[in-house]
Amino acid sequence: MAAGAVGGSGGRSGGRKPAAGGKAAGSGARKPLSGGAAGGRAGKAGSHRKGSTVGSGGQGKRKLEGRGPTPPAEERTGHPKARAKARAEKVTAKAPAKIAGIPVRSGRPDSDEVIVGRNPVVEVLRSKVPAKQLVMALGLDYDDRVDEALRLATRLGIPLREAPRHELDRVTSGAVHQGMALVVPPYQYADPHDLLQLALDEGTAGLIVALDGVTDPHNLGAIVRSAAAFGAQGVLIPERRAAGITATAWKTSAGAVARVPVARATNLTRTLKTYAEAGLTVVGLAGESELSLDDLTAATDALVIVVGSEGKGLSRLVSEACDLHVCISMSGEVESLNASVATAVVLAEIARRRRAR
Repeated sequence: MAAGAVGGSGGRSGGRKPAAGGKAAGSGARKPLSGGAAGGRAGKAGSHRKGSTVGSGGQGKRKLEGRGPTPPAEERTGHPKARAKARAEKVTAKAPAKIAGIPVRSGRPDSDEVIVGRNPVVEVLRSKVPAKQLVMALGLDYDDRVDEALRLATRLGIPLREAPRHELDRVTSGAVHQGMALVVPPYQYADPHDLLQLALDEGTAGLIVALDGVTDPHNLGAIVRSAAAFGAQGVLIPERRAAGITATAWKTSAGAVARVPVARATNLTRTLKTYAEAGLTVVGLAGESELSLDDLTAATDALVIVVGSEGKGLSRLVSEACDLHVCISMSGEVESLNASVATAVVLAEIARRRRAR
């Protein structure tokens, strides 16, 4: 048994290569690894395991450093103020400069207004709106409207100026001008204190119309016309968020803007309180009021009639500044009237009461 075991063991040993010799042969067939750090499977070609990695060199620490003070909102990419600034700069870059004494068309209330198009120009000239000059394109094709515009401008003493069509395009900011533009100077507003003095000089006949949030220039022109027809000393409008005296308002007033002063108040509420302290009764039009215009006993006193916008009516602060609120009695299913129509109704009733006293 011992001999068989030894013989079997020897047979198995004889069928194998010597371990030491095999390792030596295998070791001799391989190339030595550089540095000896990535041994094992990491050193084989195509291995999915990572070997040694390169150090960050302190870059990770720098990532934790602050980015400095927060820039202004106008300089932050994507911020609403930054987008607004970019739009403003774009508009400024595209805005045409003043050319040959012709003002650029602008929407600012204190700048010249440029009326463009043959029909609008003729309509404004027919209304005798004050104008600085009539600008016409060189080589313009004449028709009846052009002839009438020339006759009216000559009759009104408005200077005529001819300009190349491309310059007229720049002046009108690319609007469809049909070769004709009329430059209208900004309206010269009165001071609110001047209106107060005019009303006080009239005694109990003092009458001022104040508008709160009326943004339609057609309504403004119609109200000025009604104020002139029923003896008001002036019209008061807010400086912001309200229609101003433009060529449209002038035309709608049928020239009444030239006879009735219009003043702009920086703070309408404060101005109304000043009028009330001076002795005028401030009456606001409000559809929900329980006091009807028919029962307004103060109609023969010095008054300030305050009219709000059609959609919102009087604002809260302006309403609180009023001494009284009145409504117009109406029959039927009509809930409200146009601002200019409501003003005309109230002024006509006040004028009737004052004539009857």
